[in-house]
Amino acid sequence: MGRAFEFRKARKMKRWGKMAVTFTRIGKEISMAVREGGPDPDNNSRLRMAMKNAKSENMPKDRVEAAIKKASDKDASNYEEVLYEGKGPYGLSLMIETATDNINRTVANVRAIFRKNGGELGTSGSQEFNFERKAIFKIEQGDKDLEELELELIDYGLEEIEQVEDETLVYTGFTDYGNMQKGLETVGVEIASVDIERIPHQTIDLTDGQKEEINGLIEKLEEDEDVQNVFHNAVL
Repeated sequence: MGRAFEFRKARKMKRWGKMAVTFTRIGKEISMAVREGGPDPDNNSRLRMAMKNAKSENMPKDRVEAAIKKASDKDASNYEEVLYEGKGPYGLSLMIETATDNINRTVANVRAIFRKNGGELGTSGSQEFNFERKAIFKIEQGDKDLEELELELIDYGLEEIEQVEDETLVYTGFTDYGNMQKGLETVGVEIASVDIERIPHQTIDLTDGQKEEINGLIEKLEEDEDVQNVFHNAVL
């Protein structure tokens, strides 16, 4: 699982970098975290993780602080998280996570992208059954033994722990996200970043030509300013 996840993430970040929107998307996550649980990261686990992700992407500290301050303003934009589901060519299944202050604009844009690229926006629940949500923590293992760490984390919902090159990844179900975060902090392990992934139960293989077509659809979705994440079941 690890290498596939790292490849997907690296590919997504490459696109984000090209579009110069990485910090904007992280800023939205910070804003939603503050709105949900307040501006104090010690008492807001979602904000704490958003700040760690910002650090892992080299987002300047002053920009993070500005995002927190702006989100604390009662007149700040109130982003709403909306999930869209759809189908693409060749059996492609898609889940699109958005953060928007204008749902009418967002759904119109997403629907138009599907229509222009051979896909179809579906109804709620039409594709979600094809995916499983996982929390994937990237940690600083330090001098801790991997087997010892595995035993310490089982009671916190650990599903898998593995090393991918020089990085250590911890996997848990989405519903155990909070437990695992607490567990890692309890055993004294530094969390470098965390991703909430929608991992497909089954994937589809494509020809080179089909991959090019699918990539076009995914890239158009990722370029939309309201889209935070795009998950799919294709092997690209």
